[in-house]
Amino acid sequence: MKSLMYIGAIIGGTAGAYLPALFGDSNIFSFWSIVGSLVGGLFGIWAGYKIQDYFEI
Repeated sequence: MKSLMYIGAIIGGTAGAYLPALFGDSNIFSFWSIVGSLVGGLFGIWAGYKIQDYFEI
């Protein structure tokens, strides 16, 4: 159960941190990159929980 949430947090956090780079922010430690990583990680945890709940793993 926890493994899907961990995977979701890693993928969501990485995607959220990289998203500002697509809009021209070149610093990986910028404010928007850190906020994007936090939001993406939380979304990934939520998505992992929902997937686990849907498939009843």
